[in-house]
Amino acid sequence: MAWVITRLCRDCVDQACVDVCPVECIYKYTGGDTAKFPNQLYIDPDECIDCGACEPECPWEAIFEDVSVPAVFKEDIGLNAAMTDTKDDFEVPQHVDKDQPTPEQVAENKAKWGMS
Repeated sequence: MAWVITRLCRDCVDQACVDVCPVECIYKYTGGDTAKFPNQLYIDPDECIDCGACEPECPWEAIFEDVSVPAVFKEDIGLNAAMTDTKDDFEVPQHVDKDQPTPEQVAENKAKWGMS
């Protein structure tokens, strides 16, 4: 089992989860195919040790256990797994502090992606 970062992270990319990951399995895409790998963070399922430390750190509520990913985000399980095929195009990002989203911003982001 592994954790999955869903599209709720897209263009938000808060990196608090990166700091708490004990095995540094959270990556950002550095390649040029942003249609395939949009601007978000990704968890390498082969490296994830299923500790769950990342989930409560995400202010956008974008991280789920793979078995608990909401139906609307099921494609994101495969997207996270696909990063292992082009691992050279990913790197563990350096944490950059960002302003925390308001509850309204989190709700708007969820609504944008079809999650109530």
